Amino acid sequence: MIAIERNLVTQRFRWGHININVTDLDASIQFYQKLGFDLFISGIPYLDLTAEEARKLPTNTARALNLPSDTKGRACIMQLDRHLPKLDLTELSELEQPEQPKPLQNTDLGIARICLASNDLLTDYQHLLAQGVEFLSPPTTCTSRMAEVVICQDPDGTLIELLQVHMERWPRVKPVST
Repeated sequence: MIAIERNLVTQRFRWGHININVTDLDASIQFYQKLGFDLFISGIPYLDLTAEEARKLPTNTARALNLPSDTKGRACIMQLDRHLPKLDLTELSELEQPEQPKPLQNTDLGIARICLASNDLLTDYQHLLAQGVEFLSPPTTCTSRMAEVVICQDPDGTLIELLQVHMERWPRVKPVST
């Protein structure tokens, strides 16, 4: 019974997008382009936002997103190799916040980072380093050389994990049956 319910849930949902709120949309677009993302849509049509100019969110949309009714913003949708999930970058303007909280760190609860898979982590790391991307540390080899990992930050401090996995080095385990 559990397996049947799990299959129903899987069929009901699929990846859509990951939203990252940013302070400077143009700088963030440039950063994510360094990571290989392309500009998919210069705006987010269902939010009635464009990348070119700040617009007021429709009142019902602001309410659904739990934002003040007079919220304005600019936004775009980025993509990596035409696949899902898409990456929505949103710059909200005129929001009064006493102090901008920092993005989550690896020790925090919640979504602390997003991960992008690499086929050649060392080459990607060197390429991004030459473009001025800042990393928390050099690439590190994980347990039993099963993967290499490195973490960089976008212009607002959001953590981006770059990971090269070597499945041939992983222990052989029996798949969970459904």
